Amino acid sequence: MTALLELEDLQVFYGASQALFGVSLKVAEGQAVALMGRNGMGKTTTIASACRMLPLRSGRVRFAGRDISDWPSFRAARLGLGLVPEGRRCFPNLDVAENLIAAARPGYWDMARVHGLFPRLAERAQQSAATLSGGEQQMLAIGRALMTNPRLLLLDEATEGLAPVIRCEIWAAIATLKAEGLSILMVDKALSELLPVADHCVILERGAVAWQGLPEALTPEVESAYLGV
Repeated sequence: MTALLELEDLQVFYGASQALFGVSLKVAEGQAVALMGRNGMGKTTTIASACRMLPLRSGRVRFAGRDISDWPSFRAARLGLGLVPEGRRCFPNLDVAENLIAAARPGYWDMARVHGLFPRLAERAQQSAATLSGGEQQMLAIGRALMTNPRLLLLDEATEGLAPVIRCEIWAAIATLKAEGLSILMVDKALSELLPVADHCVILERGAVAWQGLPEALTPEVESAYLGV
């Protein structure tokens, strides 16, 4: 399978503190990859590095056949990296429709298709993003990323802290996106919901890749060693 995203030996620092120690992973066209690990192990840093929001001390980021290691984040986004950040980060003073329009680029995903995926956003179109529930804000964050018409969707804790019924809606939407052929790199702690969607898993431990393989190869021993409390 041809790699759409390829991270090669990423070394990333926050000041004098090293956060990533040679992280390498690939996401192929149409593949859903789960990036897992305990809190503080480097998952969000890896996502931010892939989106070119953090400088690299060394290593390489390739996307769609191009070396984007030295690109600013806005150029990476234009090339097709669509980020759903941890914490949602919707524009609070804009309404739902304005949030979606603000990120829109021409392509398959338009307002009607986002509304089809998340009907609640159509119902709340004129409502301020600040007044939405947490689950609705998460739907909006995903919809906003889709409106950029990305080739790769990066989801950082897309269901964290949400009510079970909302989590089910969002996981159903993610499964739909995968079935439609969208490439996905996703971070989440809910293994029972994450693994059925994933084609491949990567586990980080203290800023390095500790294990990777197929979801069915993730044994209780591996889970206990790297994902347990």
